[in-house]
Amino acid sequence: MKLVLATRNKGKVAEIKKILEDLPEVELLSLRDFPDLAPIEETGKTFQENAILKAKTVANSTGCWALADDSGLVVEALNGAPGVYSARYAGKNATDTSNNQKLLKALEKVPWEKRRAAFVCVMALCSPKGKCYTCEGRFEGIISFEPKGNAGFGYDPVFYVPEYDKTVAELTPEIKNMISHRAQALKKIKPLLIQIIRSSESNPLE
Repeated sequence: MKLVLATRNKGKVAEIKKILEDLPEVELLSLRDFPDLAPIEETGKTFQENAILKAKTVANSTGCWALADDSGLVVEALNGAPGVYSARYAGKNATDTSNNQKLLKALEKVPWEKRRAAFVCVMALCSPKGKCYTCEGRFEGIISFEPKGNAGFGYDPVFYVPEYDKTVAELTPEIKNMISHRAQALKKIKPLLIQIIRSSESNPLE
């Protein structure tokens, strides 16, 4: 079974491949394997809408099952921002560094006890025939006062995990892949992937 990960983000691809590595029947591809596919404009207003949009588009374009996630950071003190705009919080050409800088600036006067946040991930698994399934993972934490750590990507350096007394960027990949929002969502989607692998071509899931 070929499964196309609807992303060009190397960090996401590495995380997903690691978590799904015990599914040898699945050949994991990414949008880097389909350079002619045009970028997908994320016009949805929710993580779920964007995840389904990406997965459907990629499944239709490649003729393969597609797995897409839309994920982001929601901060209580910012009324849920940056939310679906997490990747471009600091502008269209935002970098991880510029996004983190803008976030810390927005929370500059917010005390520790009010800096609660969560990473949210919605996974969408879609077939070329239009069937789609979704699940959600959520990872709670606190926005730190300054970046720490060199691992991970995105907001990992400023996302503090009380249980480990470290930011996500200070955690090992093994630990992150056990507790992250993406890991939680993937663990929920795994049983469905196994069912699809074991089914015949006439399976109604398709």
